[in-house]
Amino acid sequence: MAKILVVEDEPKISQLITDYLVQAGHDVTQQFTGAEAVEWEQTHRPDMILLDLMLPEKDGLTVCREIRQQSGVPIIMITAKVEEIDRLLGLELGADDYICKPFSPREVVARVKTVLRRLGNQTNQQETQNNLELDESRYIVTFKQQEVALTAIEFNLLNLLFSDPGRVFSRQQLIDNIYQDHRVVSERTVDSHIKKLRKKLNAINPEDEVVQSVYSVGYKLVL
Repeated sequence: MAKILVVEDEPKISQLITDYLVQAGHDVTQQFTGAEAVEWEQTHRPDMILLDLMLPEKDGLTVCREIRQQSGVPIIMITAKVEEIDRLLGLELGADDYICKPFSPREVVARVKTVLRRLGNQTNQQETQNNLELDESRYIVTFKQQEVALTAIEFNLLNLLFSDPGRVFSRQQLIDNIYQDHRVVSERTVDSHIKKLRKKLNAINPEDEVVQSVYSVGYKLVL
């Protein structure tokens, strides 16, 4: 059973999503404004957040950005905007998936199940190489004895690079391995996630570039 936070300002939609998730066996809490969502997440630490894009007080992108500053909790964005830039912007801010309105409640349950399974399928192995440690069961990264707060996508990117240090992974290989549901993802989105991952690692170790780019090819991990 996962503890899920639903952030949706339309009570009927929020209740509909909640009813289906509860029926699927999850523990669900509803919040109706962005400010309430950020405060609740900080104190209760849910396993997943379903986050509407258009919210009062703070919109969904602002909420996503603030949560991502301190937590890697999986976030599924819910949006009525269908422009590709909105989808990409949500993903670049750290969302793990998105659902477009109008949607079927069964689709929401299926997306939640997919994201949770993707996280749960990680092995329980804890690996360490040259001051970099990845705990796949808890999605925790420790670099030079300092814990690094990564989003789920950033963790998966690092985990893939970490699986074969020195190997150059093309952007398409990263997309194929990280987004296994075959969604349309641009190389620009991958570059954005890598940029944020690199920034977090460089904050701990500014002397060496751990995640390196290979011009016109892709990225590699150097330990």
